[in-house]
Amino acid sequence: MLRPTLWQCKTMTKNTEDPDGDFSKLIRHIQESRGIDFRGYKRTSLERRIRRRMEEVGCDGFAAYHAFLEVHPQEFVDLLNTVLINVTSFFRDTDAWDVLRRDVVPRILERKGDSGPIRIWSVGCATGEEPYSLAMLLAELLGTTEFCRRVKIYATDLDDAALDTARHATYSAREVESVPEPLLERYFDHANGQYVFQRELRKCVIFGRHNVVSDAPISRIDLLICRNLLIYLEADTQGVVLPRLHYALVNDGFLFLGKAETQLARSRMFEAVNLKSRIFSKVPQEWRRTAGGSLTIAGDGGGSRANQQLRLLESIVDSSSTGYLAVNAEGVLVFANAHARRLFDVEENDIGRPFHDLTISYRPTELRSRIEEVRNSGRMVRIDHQPFTRTGAEPMRLTIEVAPLCSRDGKPFATLLSFFDTSRIFLLQQEVEAAQESLETTIEELRSSNEELETTNEELQSTNEELETTNEELQSTNEELETMNEELRSTNDELEVTNDEMRRQSEEVGEYRRYSESILRSIDVGIIVLDDNLIVQAWNRWSENIWGLRNDDVTGEPFLDLDIGLPVQMLRRPLQDILETQAPAEPVEMEAMDRRGRRISCRIRISPLLYDNRQARGAILIIEDVTERARSDAFASYLGRIIGKSRNEVYFLDPVTFSVQLVNKGAEEKLGHSPDALRQIALHDLMPDIDAIAFTKLVAPLLQGEKAEIVFETTIERSDGSMRPAELCMQYFREEQPPILVALAHDVTERQRIGLSDDRLEAAPG
Repeated sequence: MLRPTLWQCKTMTKNTEDPDGDFSKLIRHIQESRGIDFRGYKRTSLERRIRRRMEEVGCDGFAAYHAFLEVHPQEFVDLLNTVLINVTSFFRDTDAWDVLRRDVVPRILERKGDSGPIRIWSVGCATGEEPYSLAMLLAELLGTTEFCRRVKIYATDLDDAALDTARHATYSAREVESVPEPLLERYFDHANGQYVFQRELRKCVIFGRHNVVSDAPISRIDLLICRNLLIYLEADTQGVVLPRLHYALVNDGFLFLGKAETQLARSRMFEAVNLKSRIFSKVPQEWRRTAGGSLTIAGDGGGSRANQQLRLLESIVDSSSTGYLAVNAEGVLVFANAHARRLFDVEENDIGRPFHDLTISYRPTELRSRIEEVRNSGRMVRIDHQPFTRTGAEPMRLTIEVAPLCSRDGKPFATLLSFFDTSRIFLLQQEVEAAQESLETTIEELRSSNEELETTNEELQSTNEELETTNEELQSTNEELETMNEELRSTNDELEVTNDEMRRQSEEVGEYRRYSESILRSIDVGIIVLDDNLIVQAWNRWSENIWGLRNDDVTGEPFLDLDIGLPVQMLRRPLQDILETQAPAEPVEMEAMDRRGRRISCRIRISPLLYDNRQARGAILIIEDVTERARSDAFASYLGRIIGKSRNEVYFLDPVTFSVQLVNKGAEEKLGHSPDALRQIALHDLMPDIDAIAFTKLVAPLLQGEKAEIVFETTIERSDGSMRPAELCMQYFREEQPPILVALAHDVTERQRIGLSDDRLEAAPG
């Protein structure tokens, strides 16, 4: 531990309980606003650091600073940075780390053998220097491959900002001064004046927010590092933390404390390995408390099986993520596991009190009547998704089960209340309902868009006919102009001919330029032309409408510096490859945001800009909005899956031989044939009542286009020889490539008639 961390602990109130003082009011305000309880922190240190911050903002008293915090909530960040001292470095106290590397880690490796997993916990990891120092130390001894396979380092802290810095693992040159040069070169990447810890090792370090006083400790730890944390805590707080650290370690596990910490010199839970370096080993206890506080007594010399079962049950219940409360037949609370105590603030003196006197009896919902209902009926009662909020915590949803507990003779003797956190399930249900509504809206929008597309297509066809007529008129006019030009050419001298030729070429150039610009404006995709320095040369109207920048604003600007909704930096490498290889790149699809804030999917094609088939002198980007296409493809895939799983029978037939090409799951199950066997069978072979010639005549009007569909009833033979009546509806899709004949079969064996009264309802053939 290289910095102090503040802990929430309701049992440590002696030195800070001053309800009438301005300082106590300030502490309560900080707890209520940010959920951090300072009451386990040494008052003198806490007061000194808060006064330092008060001097910086110009407040002369705790009441004035209290008012300042209420007006300026952003001040909480600077206050917590002042109180949570960020004093940390790589391999801090080098001599102690040498002892750890030389004497401790080899003993852990010897105990674990060649393949045993190694678990390490860094409590109060701050900005990550300590766990990354451990990673380098072990990687040197094991090798990178073995380290990644065997080692897990858990790094925890209460400061979310520090944890975020640790996860990024990016440090300045000053922060890595204490790292030996060989390790710095081997485990850090140097770029832009920053040093980034090696990604492969970083994956083995797991960072998380954790309160070592109130949260359950991580278990089965071989090496636990908790440096310079205990010196900032009150004695009562230390009495809570030390047993938790003892519980977290395996037998013969090691504890590494800070240089200034001497608390374990007189503790019976640990013995010194190297007192100067503050390295201790765990002393196994004949008795101990579980992580949640339940007392477990070790077995006698012979090993009492009952005591072993008791310890096992206590550990299982205390480690459960489900909260359990038990109320006996007299209505008295007789049991509460660790999770229930933390969740509902159940204290030790609450055990043995009448349940109806406790807050949990009516919050988050009224439970006394439910307990009475379970006792009377003998059946479990379930209450789903009850809202529940704790001070300083996010709202949650609890599902509660109230069930009777029976003895071996079957008689109930108590009632068990189980509390499950179903917040995520509740949110998922809401999201599913919202997604269903969104899907229905999307279907309606697609239908409307399809109608608009059909209308637009008709308008385009009409416009095309007008353009063809205009083109014929232009051709006729052009022929007349050519005739006149021939007559005039015979009377003009050479100078006039040259002048006309130059004018004509100038007009063609201007027309070609306007023609090119009009094409760029008219194309309904984004066209961006870049030179060989990736400077924008052309920017069409589609790009203006989507990204909100005009052609004049971007022409001459570096493309990779543009601030638009498209992540242009992701195109740097494909553009450079285009200029080097002069070969078109594979299309790229990425998410973007247009100028209106709407998320769109873009498909980007990049091609080299070649002059006379020579070296590339730039690149052309063609950007398409494929948002609707992606949605349509997803819907088509969804529809195909539904049809494939439908219980109705769907047959895809060859229109010439009537052989089965494809069937859905319903047809396969009802016929009893495998898909491979069905492909060898013509549809009429499954109908004993009709032969191939009659079936061909029946289907002929459909294949010739005289009918849109045919419907008939027949009998279909299953693979086991049994018969069933069915109604077939056949349709022919000649526009498909290749054309396909589709048959939909409905089993009418159990078809019912509608309209009869309930007492006369009977099955009747269709």
